[in-house]
Amino acid sequence: MLNVLLIFSAKRNKKETLEASAAQIQNGNEELLNQVLGDYKPFIKKTVSSVCKRYIYESDDEFSIGLIAFHDAIYKYNSERGTSFLSFAEVIIKRKVIDYIRANGRHQNISVDANVESDEGETRNTITDALSLEEYTRGKEAWDRKDEIAAFTKKLKEYSLSFDDLVSHSPKHEDARINAISIANTVVSTPAFIQYLQEKKRLPIKQLEKQVGFSRKTIERNRKYIIAISIIIKEDFYFLKDYLKGRMNQ
Repeated sequence: MLNVLLIFSAKRNKKETLEASAAQIQNGNEELLNQVLGDYKPFIKKTVSSVCKRYIYESDDEFSIGLIAFHDAIYKYNSERGTSFLSFAEVIIKRKVIDYIRANGRHQNISVDANVESDEGETRNTITDALSLEEYTRGKEAWDRKDEIAAFTKKLKEYSLSFDDLVSHSPKHEDARINAISIANTVVSTPAFIQYLQEKKRLPIKQLEKQVGFSRKTIERNRKYIIAISIIIKEDFYFLKDYLKGRMNQ
């Protein structure tokens, strides 16, 4: 959270703090409101993404929910409570997005307090809010990870592969893993290659050899791993992409 605060504080390049800007907006400065909303769209995306566990586009409904929540946070913020505005806004955004997920998603049985404010309009303790958000996120992440692995396993069967192939055929050396992932990226980013893979359920090895600069033997040796990685990239599996990052850093 500290890094996020530093990044977005530096981005504004203004002497006044965001807390001071919120006070000016509450006093009717609509021009500043529009400026702050525009400047902090990346913060809103990042916060919404942390709940949804995927990249968020401005066209997504979840982003609109987050933007409205950020707008509301500006008018509800009270600096006398001792909480920074971004910490306050983060809680508000996450709460509203969670409400949206519960109302429209399939995890409605997860218990999360839906209201950030009491009937008197007083904001509840942000530590309590953060803990409930963390509990919800952990539960949702466990469900999403399980669903993603199931979807990935089903997809692999179309290529006569299994989830174990991703592990057992992973190159042992870091350079080899990076090269295999690079080849997979080439497959996914080249329309002719990805079409061939999806239709034939195998790699266009001859064409790949010419484009990627690796030998046929190297491509064939890592064939199963490259196909599995190509599927992960193409299908945009969020958690498995994190797995790839870990493998590359080993």
